[in-house]
Amino acid sequence: MARQLTKLGYLDVKKTLFMLCDLQDKFRPGMKLFDPVVKNTSKLLQAGKALDVPLIVTEHYPEKLGHIVKDLDIKHAKGVFPKTLFSMMTPEVQNKIKELFPTNLETVVLFGLESHICLEQTAMDLINNGYTVHVVADCSLSRTQEDRKLALERLQQYGCFVSTSENVIFKLMRDKQHPAFDSVKGLVREPSVDTELSKL
Repeated sequence: MARQLTKLGYLDVKKTLFMLCDLQDKFRPGMKLFDPVVKNTSKLLQAGKALDVPLIVTEHYPEKLGHIVKDLDIKHAKGVFPKTLFSMMTPEVQNKIKELFPTNLETVVLFGLESHICLEQTAMDLINNGYTVHVVADCSLSRTQEDRKLALERLQQYGCFVSTSENVIFKLMRDKQHPAFDSVKGLVREPSVDTELSKL
């Protein structure tokens, strides 16, 4: 029954993993929505930390493309993995997932860039491995809105839930009585920054 609920879009904080893909400084100049996405991602990461959701981070070819933007606090990440594969699902990342969740991972919350390349290929690999995937649209971007729009549509076709940062946060928290509510409520007091999803 619990697994069926996950397939319907529920998020169980004990069976969920956050995956942040390649939000690196080198990409900032070519993406006009980079800063709004970083702000929303910061909120999501802080909430995930408060809710004790494990985080895995990748950096694409960091020797040339640098590291995750300093605006984001990823010190609580269970690992930061360099990669050249477009998908985040490198052998090292897959091993870390198995270490963190020997049997009980059901859902992955996926965000970063680019929506139509690394996120899409990661989502395909995750679905192929039997996980339910939530792609956080206001924390994900591509160089062009056309690529972002079509990627989000394809991801829905593959079976992903296309969510927003606040949608994910409140699904994980479930109840005002959650012990982390006071920590999280300050993060969601102001609405998320507009990333022009309504124009897609």
